Amino acid sequence: MQPRKVGRRQVLRALTLAALALPLPGRTARAAGPAASKVTPELTLAAKKEGKVIWYTAVDLPVAERIGKAFEAKYPGIDLRVERSGGERIFPDAAHFIVWKRDGILAPYVPEDVALHYPAEHKDPDGLFASWRAWLSVIGYNTKLVKPEDAPKSFADLLDPKWSGKIVKGHPGYSGTIMTATFQISRDLGWEYFEKLAKQKVMQVQSSADPPKKLALGERAVMADGNEYNLFQLKEKGEPVEIVYPTEGTPLIVGPSGVLKDAPHPNAARLLQSFLFSVEGQQLMVDFGGLRSMHALVKDKAGRKPLREIKLMKDDPAAVEKQADEIKARYSKYFKV
Repeated sequence: MQPRKVGRRQVLRALTLAALALPLPGRTARAAGPAASKVTPELTLAAKKEGKVIWYTAVDLPVAERIGKAFEAKYPGIDLRVERSGGERIFPDAAHFIVWKRDGILAPYVPEDVALHYPAEHKDPDGLFASWRAWLSVIGYNTKLVKPEDAPKSFADLLDPKWSGKIVKGHPGYSGTIMTATFQISRDLGWEYFEKLAKQKVMQVQSSADPPKKLALGERAVMADGNEYNLFQLKEKGEPVEIVYPTEGTPLIVGPSGVLKDAPHPNAARLLQSFLFSVEGQQLMVDFGGLRSMHALVKDKAGRKPLREIKLMKDDPAAVEKQADEIKARYSKYFKV
């Protein structure tokens, strides 16, 4: 299942095809794609004869290994090897799947759960991929350093002088999550927001996983962006962190999954794809990984705010492609990094 290498510029150019690859509201539906595929005894037997499958993913390693062990327990005799690295090497987001679709290296395969329980906007009309996971970039604060009544409730609140020197945030030139969040925020609030935020003596870190870590350590009182799922994990371990869903809306990031056409273990790959999109696989991803699922039957973990109750900003990968260089340039100009 190893993907061939795709250059960053190629990926960004391919983002312009995003509108063609995913259904858009108000457009006439295209011809039906491949039929849904059930997990049959024949598929299971063929997968067990292959005996192994490789899962390339950018999800946190403990989460990937937990899901992998659950797959192996459900299908004994199939060895699952996790190949995990950062997003720049493994290509986890929708943009890269657009590249693979255009280049013809994805195999059509629609798990039954995707066909029955996923909204149209989260599955490729040609059956090549679907939204395996989603996550949010949120505001957060350290509960030992900030009282709930004093915590920021919005992006606008972060511009209050009282937060000067107390904020940490990720960088869009390093993190795809932060790039997407920066685009959505600048589109909805204007670049004036970032110009003002840059004057708040912000601690600049790299990845979207770094702000939650700094927050938990007490190195900064507030984070301006970063992974919701990291804060879920920290909070549930007893760390002094709390999540804020800004009143203006919260940036949404989506990560698809698909099967490669030249996968060396094609039947095991399809069986794994079906498991990843099953209620069992999705619930494990949500409960243990802190991620969000688009599966209609998957439940939010107790104590977490349901996704349906959160005001979300709209993702637009094609627009990100057009503005990527401008986003990095303007951000670097304002934050001097």
